[in-house]
Amino acid sequence: MNRLGSVIAAVSTPPGKGGIAVIRISGRGAAEIADKVFFPKNKKPFSAQTARIAVYGDIKSEEGIIDDGIAIYFPAPNSYTGEDTVEISCHGGVLLTELVLEAVFTAGALPAEPGEFTKRAYISGKLGLIKAESVIDLIEAESRESVKLSSSQSRGVLSEKIDAIYNEMKQLLSSIYAYIDFPDEDLTDVPGSELLSRLKDIRDEVDALASTWKTGRAIKDGISACIAGKPNVGKSSLLNALLGYDRAIVTDIAGTTRDIVSEKVNLGRASLKLSDTAGIHKAEDVVERIGVDRAVEELEKSELIIAVFDGSKPLDSADTEFASHIRAARKRNPLTQVIAVINKSDLPAVFKDSEIKDLIEDAETLRLSACSGDIKPLADLIDRMFTDGSLDLSNDAIISNARQYAALVRARADIENAVESLKSGFTQDIAGLDVEHAMSNISEIDGLSVSEDIVDDIFSRFCVGK
Repeated sequence: MNRLGSVIAAVSTPPGKGGIAVIRISGRGAAEIADKVFFPKNKKPFSAQTARIAVYGDIKSEEGIIDDGIAIYFPAPNSYTGEDTVEISCHGGVLLTELVLEAVFTAGALPAEPGEFTKRAYISGKLGLIKAESVIDLIEAESRESVKLSSSQSRGVLSEKIDAIYNEMKQLLSSIYAYIDFPDEDLTDVPGSELLSRLKDIRDEVDALASTWKTGRAIKDGISACIAGKPNVGKSSLLNALLGYDRAIVTDIAGTTRDIVSEKVNLGRASLKLSDTAGIHKAEDVVERIGVDRAVEELEKSELIIAVFDGSKPLDSADTEFASHIRAARKRNPLTQVIAVINKSDLPAVFKDSEIKDLIEDAETLRLSACSGDIKPLADLIDRMFTDGSLDLSNDAIISNARQYAALVRARADIENAVESLKSGFTQDIAGLDVEHAMSNISEIDGLSVSEDIVDDIFSRFCVGK
């Protein structure tokens, strides 16, 4: 069924009791649907009211008055969806809201699907795909940094950058087309050497934008990280310090943690999807062995391993065994980062940082006392490892999801092919084919050319009512 020509409705405020609830109605005929439900106190039909002015009236169903409230009419194209839209505000009771929405359905509206209002806004050209994605990102944001990033995309910072790159390639392609169509008349205003130079400049712009993906992902999606080590080195104390409250049980008894304890924590700009694991050692107990096996699995899944060592005791065979598991995990995933936290710095140190380096190559080392709760040095280190501090989240164009990044990588490969063609002595028309492909991939980022399946998948993540 093609729903684009139909009127849809849903509750746009969160479920549950509240001061008010808002029912959104959108589509050609939305005001006429509202006429059957909302009756202004000034006695004029709602569809005859002044647009964008709040009107007070009664909300009725076929059984009589349900509530009193306020309604506003936003005629197309000046609405969120780009269609005729009505928003009715009633008192925020759970049953009351359901009754008002039921009355709107009875009047002829269809239940909105998840994200359908924003999808209609995208289809009507009110916003691009980047801005549409930023809406759900704003709703789901769990840190101030994520709000800043999503808000900048909602304002069009990333879209403007994508448009600029696209238009640069469009100008070059126009010149290439002139060369193709009139090769003997030399109508192109961009000679081959200049074309090569400008393509390299565009490639550098794409590279710079692609490099922001690491930061955008760390902020929006978070880094999978695990706290690991042999028993009783202070792993759970470190988890509690990172979270700021006692999430894990801490005792002097080795092996207190036997299963994975997972939480999400914001450290500086970066967000961590953090797991505290059982102490890795040669366990005799069946339950302990299961915990150790799960801890080893977590090492292999994590992008960041926070390896904890007891700085008040000499390194021993258990530490060496633990380090061997880290090396094995990094062989499977060479991109895994390791921070060796030498814990209990409030006690006299008995080994040097270099001894950790001998066990775990390329590990960053850091001494701290988890029981003191001062984890700022660790937070700062993680921030430096996974985010670019020079980026202004509010004003710089930053790639923040895998779909955008993948399209950018494809475009970069096309531009590189065009550059190599020109360097190899091929004519502009050969390079032009790759420039066309690059433009197609760039345009996917903001939804200018993207498959319906991708669009449907993006909007399926939205809640009903948005």
